[in-house]
Amino acid sequence: MCLSYPVRILEMTDGPLPMGRINYGAEDSWCALAYVPEATVGDHVIVQNGFAIQVLDEQSASESLAAFAELGVG
Repeated sequence: MCLSYPVRILEMTDGPLPMGRINYGAEDSWCALAYVPEATVGDHVIVQNGFAIQVLDEQSASESLAAFAELGVG
């Protein structure tokens, strides 16, 4: 089973495979944004295997991050 932590898109690139620079706590990484064309810089997304698969609204992202914080994750 995998847990997906909400991450914020910090930067985006265009092209045949749009990419987003995301932040996992103290670490920045890149993910593909092909499955979430509606995503914009500042959005929170769920990432699986290097692909953003869902854009979260601000309330859902905040609730998820709070739940992870209660568990000591993130």
